[in-house]
Amino acid sequence: MPSTTPTVIEASNLRKQFGSFTAVDDLSFSVAKGEFFGVLGPNGAGKTTAIRMIYGFSPLTSGTMRVFDQDIGVGWRDIRSRLGVCQQENTLDPDLTVEQNLLVFAGYFNIPRVVAVRKTSELLEFFALEHKKSARVLELSGGMARRLMLARALINNPELVILDEPTTGLDPQSRHQVWTKLKELRGRGLTMLLTTHYMEEAARLCDRLIIVDHGKLLVEGAPVKLIREYAGDSVIEVESPSQELREFVRAHELAHEDLESRIIIYNDRGHELEQTLRGTFCTQTCTFRLATLEDVFLRLTGRGLRE
Repeated sequence: MPSTTPTVIEASNLRKQFGSFTAVDDLSFSVAKGEFFGVLGPNGAGKTTAIRMIYGFSPLTSGTMRVFDQDIGVGWRDIRSRLGVCQQENTLDPDLTVEQNLLVFAGYFNIPRVVAVRKTSELLEFFALEHKKSARVLELSGGMARRLMLARALINNPELVILDEPTTGLDPQSRHQVWTKLKELRGRGLTMLLTTHYMEEAARLCDRLIIVDHGKLLVEGAPVKLIREYAGDSVIEVESPSQELREFVRAHELAHEDLESRIIIYNDRGHELEQTLRGTFCTQTCTFRLATLEDVFLRLTGRGLRE
């Protein structure tokens, strides 16, 4: 983002410890006004802990967190009034209707009743929920519930919205509906911060992102830039690779991962390399595809399970 753009979040040398365990370790990043910013990482990487520091839910062990140019430790009350949070867990009130969930939440911000009613109506229309306004939360589909969570996060006209895995568990149709609405909000200039495990989601939505692991920053940049830098223009996967292919990869110093049963080659050398591999080594099963953000993520954080 241009240096003249105001900064909404400025995190410097964040550290969070739980006893002897360090969840966030010297993490620094900034988010500019109007930016759609992503925080990616495996389970247990520290991303959710870092996000909770932004709205004061998790106190800092050390470092500084400034939001709207205010220290979170001092200006947390004003900061919270100016942001919206869509949490990963469904925290809607099952005893209330769709409309009541928004109206009651508006009361937490001391929004006048007439304003809350108007804003509720606007949000229900925006998220295509007006026909469900009298329904109980338990009657909603997963996609509808997530859209209602997003609507609730916007009830106070926030300047910053924090989205913690907003499409987890949704089917592809519902996920794309949510993406469409988030893109519309981005088009209106709203600043948004996203955590997600869906690499396609991050690549589609984020202007810029960071990948963290073990509480530390690994990389930062625009998705397209990171893909080009860490995965090349395309990826070639070869099943049951021959020893000759392995020797070729080493001799030509190709960026790759050798997973024994298959080899993944990150191609930044254009069509010539693809043609050579097709003609010489693809008697086995070969897959040629564009590089993706998932390739970057797996290359940097590893392929082992995090449970």
